[in-house]
Amino acid sequence: MRIAGLIAIGVLVAGCSQSVGGEAEPSGAPPAASSSQATPTGAAPPTTRPPAAAPPPGAPVGDVIEWIEEADPVDPAAHHVAFRDGVTTQLGDDIAFTAPSGSPHDSTQCITDVEYDADALICLADLDSPTPRPDGAEGMWKPGWIEYTGTAMQVGALHGDPGPFIKGVGAELPAGRTLSFGDFRCRSDGSGLACVNYAHRSATWISAEGVVPYGCLQPATAPPGVGKMFSC
Repeated sequence: MRIAGLIAIGVLVAGCSQSVGGEAEPSGAPPAASSSQATPTGAAPPTTRPPAAAPPPGAPVGDVIEWIEEADPVDPAAHHVAFRDGVTTQLGDDIAFTAPSGSPHDSTQCITDVEYDADALICLADLDSPTPRPDGAEGMWKPGWIEYTGTAMQVGALHGDPGPFIKGVGAELPAGRTLSFGDFRCRSDGSGLACVNYAHRSATWISAEGVVPYGCLQPATAPPGVGKMFSC
């Protein structure tokens, strides 16, 4: 009985010196790291910094440019086409895109058209407070029609036809991404769209809450058929 007991103890010791795979594990090896280690007492849990908000009205244009450039760019190739009623139109060097304008409104639609206005970014926005029709203006009034050239910006206009939007609308520019074209760069945000014109160091913010100018753009006398005018 004494001999049998010694043999049994030897077998147990030998079994404990082997791993599951049958290979010996070095003596004194540290235990495998746990996937959920305890956080030291008093240590703050890791935090993720939320994206910075768009610059407020009156902010220096340099701050607007910096905010726009913080976001990652998209490939412009996906925005050289427009879509309407199942028809795809190739735009050549022109650009078309949509961007959020702030819930619960529809997206802001933007497009360029060298035949319509070679220098302008043209957008249609759904505004909470539509631009009022000028006195004496007759025809189809589009309060959210925006034309931005860098040196000037018009908000609200008479348009009996869709203008360049007859070609359709562009693909979505996702929130937190930027699109560069010509002298412009635009950043989409969950609550609106910011665009800068580098050639003239001006910028604009377009959202359901309204249209905000930056840089050299200052209120000016609107021409006939236009609601608001900003000029450098």
